[in-house]
Formats: sequence, structure tokens, C-alpha cells
Amino acid sequence: MNKDIATLIGGFLTALLFFLSTVGIAFEWFTEASINAFVVLVSAAIALSVNLYAVWKNTYTSKKSQLQKKALQAQGLLKRESKVFNSTKAFKDDGK
Repeated sequence: MNKDIATLIGGFLTALLFFLSTVGIAFEWFTEASINAFVVLVSAAIALSVNLYAVWKNTYTSKKSQLQKKALQAQGLLKRESKVFNSTKAFKDDGK
């Protein structure tokens, strides 16, 4: 879906570029290269937004979600805080 939005925006801007050039209106900054760069920027912004939203929803960062975490821990539905991962111990346990 995100790729479709970027493709739609790129197609619209390209059609606008061709229409304006047909009418005889030209801008130095409005080229196919600038349209492609803008589409890449929009795609990256959408990907970043989705990623930030996913991180926000899947972590206990807000006050409401922290209360939810405590309630889940009290009911035994969520593990307690785990210890920090020790990479040297992991290599020793690996047998190498």
C-alpha cells in the first residue's frame, strides 16, 4: 500500500509535468529527476512513519501502556523484566 501511494504521487506529478510542458510552462526545479527524488522521499517518510508507529505500539512507553504492563505482570500474563543480555556468556554457552 505504501508503494502504491508513492507510485500514485509520482504518476500525478509526472502527468502534471507533461501537462505544464505541453502548455508551455516550465520550471527549472520541476523535472523528472526532482519528481523521482520526491517520490523516494515520500516513500522513506511513509516507511519511517510506519516503523515509528509500530515501535510506539509494541513497547510500553506511554503511561497507559505502563499501567497495562503492570496489570499483565500481576496476572502472570507477561514475564517480569529480563536481565541484560550478556554476549560473552552466550558465546561460552555456545560451546565455541
